[in-house]
Amino acid sequence: IEPLLRTKVIAIDRLAKTVSLEGGRTLNYTKLALTTGTRVRRLDCEGADNAQVHYIRSLDDSIALKNKLAEVERVAIIGGGFVGLEVAAVTRKLGKDVIVYEAEERLMGRVVSAMLSEFYTDLHRKNGVSLHMGDRIDRVKVCDNTLEIYANKQHSLDCDIIVAGIGAIANDEIALEAGLSCDRGIIVDNRCLTSDPDVVAAGDCTVHYNQFAGKLVRLESVQNAVDQAKVAASTMLGGEAVYDQVPWFWSDQYDAKLQIAGINSGYDKYLTAGRPEDNKFSIFYFKDDSLIGADSINDPSSHMAVRKIMTTKIASMVQIQENLDDLRSFAQQ
Repeated sequence: IEPLLRTKVIAIDRLAKTVSLEGGRTLNYTKLALTTGTRVRRLDCEGADNAQVHYIRSLDDSIALKNKLAEVERVAIIGGGFVGLEVAAVTRKLGKDVIVYEAEERLMGRVVSAMLSEFYTDLHRKNGVSLHMGDRIDRVKVCDNTLEIYANKQHSLDCDIIVAGIGAIANDEIALEAGLSCDRGIIVDNRCLTSDPDVVAAGDCTVHYNQFAGKLVRLESVQNAVDQAKVAASTMLGGEAVYDQVPWFWSDQYDAKLQIAGINSGYDKYLTAGRPEDNKFSIFYFKDDSLIGADSINDPSSHMAVRKIMTTKIASMVQIQENLDDLRSFAQQ
């Protein structure tokens, strides 16, 4: 393996099977893998390019933010998704004033159910976070050593720094320029093949049809990146591995560990085990009477059981309900 660090690929010629590097060098390939990842979605408003607006994508970003937090008292976070809320939790533990702006009407609305959004709304408010829901930031103004935030065309509040966590954009430009099929990411099949049989792709930059969601999805998770990479490598070597793993994800906020299995998109029924007020519970989601996912708070045994169940069988709502006291045994049947 020859690592070429700090080297940018500027073009792919699929007919000649070459990649052109910045600086003029050209490499030949038999099989090509694209693992280009994502980049942060940046604020698109007046004043968003201020140095006191921080993003988190790399280790250097995290170190810079950690150092800055030691110097400030009031932090505004734009984005009520996983990144924004995890930053909010850590920042509150440091004793800082924290304000979260979320453009939608509920936290983490794209990825979790309304019940779980309500749990996290209560959790953050109990920990002293000020939540502004349905507010879209349209201006950031520098005033002396502070930042003035304008939401919905009105001055909202002042803060010392801003942390923006409003999503990520797939780095699919080079694939598009090469004529590969893309849709908010590089489209791959269950063998991680692109629209070119000699080109595979894996990780956050890809879009695939997910059997649990029933549609094209782009997943940003360690699980997806690792499992797709294994399948892509197998495909390049002539193997028959397919990507059909149950998606899973986690998030740590305060003393609540969220573990997600499956994708709850389009669920029509749900079942709850445990109580949110006890800070330990799980919500199981069903579509057409089949288990499609579960969200677990401080309930790792249920999370692991659901992953096993969804890998090995189709489970109905009645079956899950009848086996709630011992899902692990049901998963092993």
